[in-house]
Amino acid sequence: MFVLTAKVSKTKIAAIATIIIAVIVAVAVLIASRGNGAPSREADTNEKRVAFLTGFGWEVNTQPVQTQAVTVPKKQSEVLSRYNELQKSQGYDLSKYAGETATRYVYEILNYPDATEPVYATLLVCDGKIIGGDVTNSAPEGKMHGFAKPQS
Repeated sequence: MFVLTAKVSKTKIAAIATIIIAVIVAVAVLIASRGNGAPSREADTNEKRVAFLTGFGWEVNTQPVQTQAVTVPKKQSEVLSRYNELQKSQGYDLSKYAGETATRYVYEILNYPDATEPVYATLLVCDGKIIGGDVTNSAPEGKMHGFAKPQS
């Protein structure tokens, strides 16, 4: 039988433990940033905006039907609060952009399940990044929801 012993100081153990923890944290951050499957929020070109929507499974007309500058309101209202709750449910928060000017891009969705009227995806873009948006069914009984495709 062969026995090997080593004398290791508490300082060395603490240093090794710190290195191991740092590696674990780095791997976790890398996995979280790459492995979530969410479409990129980069939107400084039309191609990137269309790719964002196709990442959710939407087929859209490649040119927006409307583009306009909008200012995110500073003053809270019931309507803005409800809309921002929708945004928060999908990882956005418009309150961070209160008072800022964004560009609103509206694309027609071509493959919305059982649509009888046009359905539109709205993207709010500030400084080349998507800061929010929604999908709206324009039928009289249509609803507004987040970017995710509803289950048929």
